[in-house]
Parts: sequence; C-alpha cells; structure tokens
Amino acid sequence: QVQLVESGGGLVQVGGSLRLSCAASGSPFIINVMGWYRQPPGKQRELVATITNGGNTNYADSVKGRFTISRDSTNILTLQMSSLKSEDTAVYYCNGALVSGKIRVRDYWGQGTQVTVSS
Repeated sequence: QVQLVESGGGLVQVGGSLRLSCAASGSPFIINVMGWYRQPPGKQRELVATITNGGNTNYADSVKGRFTISRDSTNILTLQMSSLKSEDTAVYYCNGALVSGKIRVRDYWGQGTQVTVSS
C-alpha cells in the first residue's frame, strides 16, 4: 500500500505562483510513475504532469512552460506552478501508479488539495 498526502494548495492571484507537495509513504517503491491530476469545477479529472522513476516528464499542453514537476529521493513529489491563470482553478490530486507497458496495474491517490486562482 501507498499513502499520498498533498499540501500547499490555497488562494493565489492571476499571474502568481504556488507550490504543491505530495509525500509518499508506506511502500512507495512499488510505484514507478507519479503525477499530478486536477479536477476543475464541473469538469472531469485531467492530467497535469507525470514523472517516471527515471525522471522522464510529461505535461499537459495547457501547463507546459508554466508548471514543473519534480521528485526527490525521499519520495516527495512537487509541482511548481507559475504564471497561474483562472482556468488553473481546480482540486489537485497526487497520483502514484504502477505501470507495466501501457497497462496501469495499480493506482493510488491523495485526498486532493484546492487551488483557487482569482482575478
């Protein structure tokens, strides 16, 4: 089992920055991809960014150049968000997954943290 706990959400103005963190505990060695997803009000959950154990990153087009995902050796996942827009308002979820080829064998989710960008 893997437990994921997010922190760092809050209220920020348009153009501002915010940093989200996710602490993985339990048996984080069983996951090989971590990522951030978000669910805007009234919409479905969507991918924000992922990072593999090897450090390969993937970003949604809407956040490229503004958000940076990273993971350190202590299993802390971070999402640095800059130049925030009102459309970035959402509940942000930390995800840990065991992926084999194209198959997601197992998924773990955090409880979510609210990010609100005000104009």
